[in-house]
Amino acid sequence: MKLDKFVLAIAIAVILAYYFPQLSADNAYVTLNEVSSVGIALIFFFYGLKLSPEKIKAGLKNWKLHIVIQSSTFLIFPLIVLIFYPFLQNEQQRIIWLSVFFLAVLPSTVSSSVVMVSMAKGNIPAAIFNASISGIIGIFVTPLWMGLFLHQQQNNFNFSEIYFQLIVQIIIPVILGILLQPKLGKLATRFSKELSMFDKSIILLIVYKSFAESFETGIFSGIKWIDLVILFMLVLVLFFMVYAIVYTISSLFSFSREDKITALFCGSKKSLVHGTVFSKVLFSNLAFAGLMLLPLMLFHAFQLLIVSIIAGRFAREQNQPKKVG
Repeated sequence: MKLDKFVLAIAIAVILAYYFPQLSADNAYVTLNEVSSVGIALIFFFYGLKLSPEKIKAGLKNWKLHIVIQSSTFLIFPLIVLIFYPFLQNEQQRIIWLSVFFLAVLPSTVSSSVVMVSMAKGNIPAAIFNASISGIIGIFVTPLWMGLFLHQQQNNFNFSEIYFQLIVQIIIPVILGILLQPKLGKLATRFSKELSMFDKSIILLIVYKSFAESFETGIFSGIKWIDLVILFMLVLVLFFMVYAIVYTISSLFSFSREDKITALFCGSKKSLVHGTVFSKVLFSNLAFAGLMLLPLMLFHAFQLLIVSIIAGRFAREQNQPKKVG
């Protein structure tokens, strides 16, 4: 398989943050913080433009599938990570655990979920519906989950301030996009590639700034290579545990092949777009903001690889001629 160009771009952004952290300084005429704030609002405005109210209403019928996917995204993922909370022994372990927990409470990704479901011959309308709804639910649920533990790391953590930023930068742009969808929706679809490039550019800015600040404060100095290996293994285990649980639940509910594929792919993925955006809002005052993104970046690269392989296998099985007699 070819290396995903966006994953490579993220790696380059981290390297630039390590060698040139001064580019993120806040003494410039227009700071990266201001650019990324405006970029976040535009990302979610365009996200709202792509949401079709008619398709969302039509997708409500398959409610069992939707409950399984959203439960996996916002309940099964975080509950698995919560199991390990009582075993934390020091501050470094708590920070690493919190970064994995942040990954666990994020919504599902939209574009890659739909692409993979399409590749595997799954239920594409249900994938579009769940990926879209997941993003909306995450705007409210992810900060609530994180608020349970962030106050321990951030003395000045203020829920009202967090939600004010979410309302201004995310909720209002989404609502505005949905309201303008009948007029501008087709335009957003026509320029979907350009909008995707814009989304990725803003993500790269946020990744760069987060890691630059973390490198400058020396937050990674106490982390060894073995810690990164362990972190990557934890991410792998988390993915396969959720995948196995969703597979079991889908079998118990006797989902069709198409619905099972959709449940597996949408229920086991996490959104890098929402993760980087939420990190800017939730961790803006934390020195270890870069570390909070590390499990998500590892998970993003891994899910692209392994889900592509699984989707290809499902597609080959579907295309195989059935034996007669």
